[in-house]
Amino acid sequence: MGGFMLYVDEEPYCPLQPDHMLKLIREGCIDAPTLTANEINDKSKGNTISKGLVVLQVTWFVMQFVTRVIYHLEITQLEVGTFIFAVFTFLTYAMWWNKPLDVRCSHPVYWKLRESRPEDYINVPDADELIQLGIWSPVLRPAMELLGLFIAVPASRNLRVRTLDGSVNHKDSDKVVLILAVVLLETIFGVMHCMAWSFHFPTHLEQVLWRISSIGLTCGPFLCIFTAFIINALEMSLASLLRLSVLSTMSYIAARATLLVLMLTTLRDLPYDSDVFDVVRWTSLVPHL
Repeated sequence: MGGFMLYVDEEPYCPLQPDHMLKLIREGCIDAPTLTANEINDKSKGNTISKGLVVLQVTWFVMQFVTRVIYHLEITQLEVGTFIFAVFTFLTYAMWWNKPLDVRCSHPVYWKLRESRPEDYINVPDADELIQLGIWSPVLRPAMELLGLFIAVPASRNLRVRTLDGSVNHKDSDKVVLILAVVLLETIFGVMHCMAWSFHFPTHLEQVLWRISSIGLTCGPFLCIFTAFIINALEMSLASLLRLSVLSTMSYIAARATLLVLMLTTLRDLPYDSDVFDVVRWTSLVPHL
């Protein structure tokens, strides 16, 4: 994902995809880079110890949460939200355990030929083909890079190895898998918030806001896919799809922000006579103590 940067005339030209690198090496345009696994791992800002400590801390919280449920101790909305993020942290670390963390500098590969240019051998996106995102760039860029859409990359980011790289051309089947995975994870994320459906809330309005936001997170991805299908069937423009993306993103942000605020505001009115302040006594589970 942008780990190899092609340099032409001592200037960064474009990140190279694996198939592009193989083709350029066979054509004698570039030399095969010599980069070992140890050199790649050396670029990572994390190691097994740091990742293991995070996983250990998250595991401890999950054990506390599950134990409270088993012992029928009351749980707050903040604990539910933390539990959800802990579960997704497990998934993230499981999938990216061997991925180098926060690699900033790409490995240079230099163009050797003088009589030809890279675009004579590989497909290099034109500036006119790039999608300009404007002020919505921080919000829409990650999703569009994940789907492999060509977007305008600022010069300041051109040399950095990006987590999600728009230069990767996904097959249609791969894009479908990515979309379905995002929809599934987002649906699970929303459903897990519904665990607090019948929890105690200071006011009825806050309870309604929590339920609406949870339903929005759960059903939002399906609504987006259905709307995108309608737009594609009607052969509407890319601008319509971008407007849909902006609207969906803003609705998602509003729902997430509402839930995060409610996790904190509901702490102001905890029932004094409830067992929310009780803790699990782990020593009671050890015989003869």
